Amino acid sequence: MLRLLSFFMFLVFIVRSSKAMALEGENSCSMDHTPQIIGSIGGVFYSSSRVGKEQKIAMELALQDFHRSTCSKLLSEIRDSHGSSALAVSAASDLIHTEKVQAIVGILTKEEAGLVSEIDKIVEETPIISLTSYSPTLPSRTRLSPSLVQMGGDITQQINCIAAIVGHFRWHKVTAIYEHIHDYSTEARIINLLSKSLKRVDSEMEHRSFFSPFSSLSDPRTAIEEELKKLRSRNNRVFIVVQFSLQLAIILFEKAKEMGMMGNGYVWIVSNDIASLLDSVDSSVISSMQGVLGLKTKFEDTSKSFRDFKLKFRAKYALEYPEEEEKLNPSIFALQTYDATQALAQAMQNVEDNFSSKKVLENILSSNFQGLSGKISFSNNKQSNEETFQIINVVGKSYRELGFWSPELGFSGSFIKHNGSAQEWGPVYWPGGPLTVPKGWNYSFEERQLKIGVPAIGAFRQFVSVNYDQRMNGTSVTGFSVSVFEAAVRLLPYQLPYQFVPFYGSYDDMVEQVHQKRLDAAVGDTEIIADRYSLAEFSQPYVESGLVMVVKVEPEKKRTWMFLNTFQKEMWFLMAGMSLFVGFVIWFIEKGDNPHFDGFGSMLWFSVTVLFFVQSILRHSIEHFQMAGEPIKSNLARFVLAPYLLVILIVTASFTASLSSMLTVSQLQPSAVDVESLQRANAAVGCNGNSFIIRYLVSLGFKLENIRTIDSIYDYPDAFERGAIAAAFFVVPHAKVFLAKYCKGYTMTGPTFKLGGFGFAFPKGSSLVFDISEAILRVRENGEVQRLEKELLSSSNCSSSPSNLVDDPRLGPEPFWGLFLVSGGISVVALLITVASLLGKRCRASTSLTITLIKIRIFRWASMTLFTPTSRGNSIQDSNTDRRQVMAIIAQS
Repeated sequence: MLRLLSFFMFLVFIVRSSKAMALEGENSCSMDHTPQIIGSIGGVFYSSSRVGKEQKIAMELALQDFHRSTCSKLLSEIRDSHGSSALAVSAASDLIHTEKVQAIVGILTKEEAGLVSEIDKIVEETPIISLTSYSPTLPSRTRLSPSLVQMGGDITQQINCIAAIVGHFRWHKVTAIYEHIHDYSTEARIINLLSKSLKRVDSEMEHRSFFSPFSSLSDPRTAIEEELKKLRSRNNRVFIVVQFSLQLAIILFEKAKEMGMMGNGYVWIVSNDIASLLDSVDSSVISSMQGVLGLKTKFEDTSKSFRDFKLKFRAKYALEYPEEEEKLNPSIFALQTYDATQALAQAMQNVEDNFSSKKVLENILSSNFQGLSGKISFSNNKQSNEETFQIINVVGKSYRELGFWSPELGFSGSFIKHNGSAQEWGPVYWPGGPLTVPKGWNYSFEERQLKIGVPAIGAFRQFVSVNYDQRMNGTSVTGFSVSVFEAAVRLLPYQLPYQFVPFYGSYDDMVEQVHQKRLDAAVGDTEIIADRYSLAEFSQPYVESGLVMVVKVEPEKKRTWMFLNTFQKEMWFLMAGMSLFVGFVIWFIEKGDNPHFDGFGSMLWFSVTVLFFVQSILRHSIEHFQMAGEPIKSNLARFVLAPYLLVILIVTASFTASLSSMLTVSQLQPSAVDVESLQRANAAVGCNGNSFIIRYLVSLGFKLENIRTIDSIYDYPDAFERGAIAAAFFVVPHAKVFLAKYCKGYTMTGPTFKLGGFGFAFPKGSSLVFDISEAILRVRENGEVQRLEKELLSSSNCSSSPSNLVDDPRLGPEPFWGLFLVSGGISVVALLITVASLLGKRCRASTSLTITLIKIRIFRWASMTLFTPTSRGNSIQDSNTDRRQVMAIIAQS
């Protein structure tokens, strides 16, 4: 009964739609009007597919609407590609040569159009509007046709949208599934493009799975089932379906549901090829796709032009394909075909009397109108407007909208937008029904727990300790590294069943077992180094590390010239230079008026004696500086000497205190200061023989026979006491534990060789490493690592550890810089004053001499001497007298 009622209502809908179309035709162009045929176009579609059926209907409707609006008619011929690239190329060539079409609209890719254009000159010049997606970043394997116009969307934008979704949910591994639709197409290169986009969001493509074209599969259900079995056996649970036909996608999701791959933990993302056709599939297909995420090209579906087109499309589609009466809505592919046909028809109508394919192409590229699919305009033979994608979630009997994504703005719509990223999604219905985000991978926990290897014979049991627990009748694994791992696991958003497996071998062997996947992970004080990183992936370091040298400390020996060690050599040079400078300034001030400062030797003697008589000077007065040998008369010299005496007093007091400390207190020093000193002495060194340190020391230049392996922290003191080793090499966390336990008699010295830190090892490609790394960061940030380190690693046998070890006990000039600057500055000022005073005296003496010479009429004397012979005898006598007077004046000045 219900079937009959549905069929009756369907007939009513067709009749009403047909009447509406007829009335529209009568109102536009008179029925008895003879149409003007302006040309012929061809179409190449995959007629048995849903997209091909929609494109055929849309093209026919576009030609009908063009005829009604212009009373001009375009003849059309349509060919079926049967899903084959070779047949598509052959069909296009046949349309041009046999049917003499002047342009083609169809699903030819740019590679296929290039092959068509290589046939002959006529084909090359025929405009072809391609409705398939393209990528401007992917190079073509064939020569591009100059008359190709690409109307389909940019596949790069779809790829970036998919990568943005993956990045938002932080899925670090994905599997790509695609159909090899075209023989000359670029599916594989598009998958490579997806791989690059995923890397930009910290994800990667773990596996790719491809299917042969649907038309070439003899038993598509079996083929899909076999491939899904392989995918199910893998750990990854995030599947991205791109470049896939609807027919094959329907079977894919039906089989996935049957095999339990549409349940909890799985993620499915479909591209525009499938998501845009969900309005045209029946309820059984929607039922098998529950929880799927998809992106579909957004278009305006509320305009009058779209509603009119939708009504005519549904009516025509129902007439031609009555077996598909349930879903008759047009998709974006029908709208793009309609707009492409309209653009081509308008271009051919605008060609003047002399028809030219070149002119048609120019008219197409100059198109600028608002179509059903959006704004229609072209740039560089491509659709110029950017697509906006609607993010959908299949749930219930249809799907719901989550938001939008565009290349320019990123996520928007119902998302909370922040810097172009989706900060908050609405409730997403995932496969299986949960609202929590799937982690995206699975280790088949139902079958087994994770086997976590731990070092059972490590030298430092504070990090990992493996013991037999009689009460529990099993192995107990404890320690700092184990506690950090357990704290990180507790922060994971899911349960992680695991068991610790003691490993009785070296750390390198344990990492090798992880590499061979005999262990699912390795937990312990495992250093991250380059050699191991090539075998396994490591988590974020939970403790910083480096290689350091620990040596014994010994009392410093009393040497003959030990007093020189009270000051650094810079301090000695500064004191000598300051003494000479101050002595020179005082000598320069006093030398004119004080006979005791009559030579350069007296300056040197003053510079030395002032150091030893400073106490006496301060006890008496600077005026009676007789004890130093030379009394000071000038107040300016006293002004220079006073701050310098304060400098000498403080420096000598510091010298006395430092020397007393060195002579009376036993100072400790490292027995070896650096690696080079050990190598020069050919000394033996010790390290953990179970770690990488042996080969690291060899790379530093140590001889293998000089490296002693030590198995336990408790064996190091005995090796030092016996003289078996001169130094021990530890990683920093081990060194801290050793020094906390043996705080007296040992110290770290020399440089620190930076390393990667302690981390947990996982097999290459493991998704668990990302989650554990994030958890470790959170454990470090909340202070848990510091608390565990203080609780488990900082135990000490020393109640107090007053170490007398001083890196450099010598005093440098730094504490005295202020005093030296004040004293030196005063000395410089006094020197400048003295020099200025002397220059003033010389200037005044020169002026006095000139005036005297004028007064005794020196010039008259010279003229009489040179030019008056008659008075030569008297003049000679007078000139001698004047000359003596002048010389006396010069001498006085």
